[in-house]
Amino acid sequence: MAITLPDLPYAYDALEPQIDAETMTLHHDKHHATYVANANAALEKHPEIGEDLEALLSDVDSIPADIRQALINNGGGHLNHALFWELLSPEKTEISSELAADIDATFGSFDDFKEKFTTAATTRFGSGWAWLVVNKDGKLEVTSTPNQDTPLMDGLKPILGLDVWEHAYYLNYRNVRPNYIKAFFDIINWNKVDELYKAAKA
Repeated sequence: MAITLPDLPYAYDALEPQIDAETMTLHHDKHHATYVANANAALEKHPEIGEDLEALLSDVDSIPADIRQALINNGGGHLNHALFWELLSPEKTEISSELAADIDATFGSFDDFKEKFTTAATTRFGSGWAWLVVNKDGKLEVTSTPNQDTPLMDGLKPILGLDVWEHAYYLNYRNVRPNYIKAFFDIINWNKVDELYKAAKA
C-alpha cells in the first residue's frame, strides 16, 4: 500500500469565480501530487513505521531522523491538502447552530472569529496555513502554521484550514492575499467543518 492522491470532490471549475479552474488543476494535480510522491519516497526508506501519517505527525519524535523533515513537509502537505479540498464546496452550506454558538462563546461573534482568522491568514509570513482548531482542552482556537506543518504536530485537531501558499491563489489574486481570504469564506463547506468539530469534541 502507498499513500494515494485523492480525487477532488467536485470539478476543477466548480469553485469559480472564487478559485479558478487553472489554479485548482495545478494545485491538485501538480503540487498535491508532488507531496504524495515525496511522502511515499520517504516512507519507503522505513517500511517498519507504517503509513499512518496522522499518527506519525502527531508524534514527530517517533519518525526516524533521516526522513523526519521530509515527512513533516510532504506528509503534512498531503494531509493538509486532502483536508483542504473537503473544506471547500461549490454549494452554499450553513454553519451548525452548535458550532456557531461555540464560536460566539469563544471569540465574541462570528464576525470577530472571521477577523481573527483573516488576521492569522494575512500575517502568516511567507508560505503556510491558517486554522480553526480544537485544542487539547476541547476549546476552539485560531492559529497558523508555517510551510506544510500540520496542527497535529502541536496536539491540535484542525476543523477548518486555509492554504495561504502563493500557489493557492496567485493566478487569480496576484499578490492581494486578503481578497483570496475574503473569497474563501464564500465557499467553505460548513457541513465538513461541523463533522470534524463533532469528531474533535467527542
